[in-house]
Amino acid sequence: MHSDAAAGNFQLNSHLSTLANIHKIYHTLNRLNLTEDVGQDDHQTGSLRSCSSSDCFSKVMPPRKKRRPAAGDDLSAKKSRHDGMYRKYDSTRIKTEEEVFSSKRCLEWFYEYAGTDDIVGPEGMEKFCEDIGVEPENVVMLVLAWKLDAQNMGYFTLQEWLKGMTSLQCDTTEKLRNSLDYLRSLLNEPTNFKLIYRYAFDFAREKDQRSLDINTAKCMLGLLLGKTWPLFPVFHQFLEQSKYKVINKDQWCNVLEFSRTINLDLSNYDEDGAWPVLLDEFVEWYKGKQMS
Repeated sequence: MHSDAAAGNFQLNSHLSTLANIHKIYHTLNRLNLTEDVGQDDHQTGSLRSCSSSDCFSKVMPPRKKRRPAAGDDLSAKKSRHDGMYRKYDSTRIKTEEEVFSSKRCLEWFYEYAGTDDIVGPEGMEKFCEDIGVEPENVVMLVLAWKLDAQNMGYFTLQEWLKGMTSLQCDTTEKLRNSLDYLRSLLNEPTNFKLIYRYAFDFAREKDQRSLDINTAKCMLGLLLGKTWPLFPVFHQFLEQSKYKVINKDQWCNVLEFSRTINLDLSNYDEDGAWPVLLDEFVEWYKGKQMS
């Protein structure tokens, strides 16, 4: 009797222990969301767990109403947009007036120096150079004359002025001042330099003469080659003591070619080449000067 009761109690305790373990395992799995949905409540809970957090938030929380802008806010926004558009338009308008080339303004600028004539003469040219901050003998004035295709040194005609300044897009003193560096840079480009050099001969010579007088030639050569050709000082000295009174265009152009191609020690100069006599004599004079 006693053994039967003990056996029953052992079975009961074992069963209860098993149920307790099952219950513990169930709750552990439930916390880890690993149990199957059971019943309507568990099904609803599982549905909430299976959806994304944003979907769940939208289902749980009621939709948020947008605040209707007040009349003052709407008026302020419109005014801000209007002011912004006005400022943008206004800045564009001012920029256009200041920067776009004006033929009328260019013409008025010309007559500041020409007076009642249709040509800027020596007096007007002096004032013009003073206004742009450049000495009349500065090489940049020669480049400007080349851009204007001026035909006579010290003079700018109305036609030359309008054509040249239009190509430069300059209609005020300030704009031309801002273009001086560009004009100087043209001398650094070999093709442009050659064109300017050739132009200088016709620009500087008397129009009734085919050649350039020696004094003017020395000045123009110094302006164009004085800072770039190391042999220029001795070539200038040669011209000073030579019998030459004028230089023709062929001699003028060959001096540039000589300065670009002949070594400073004259080692590659070919006396039997097609050089003009002027340069043959210079080479002979210079070699003799070095030997003495």
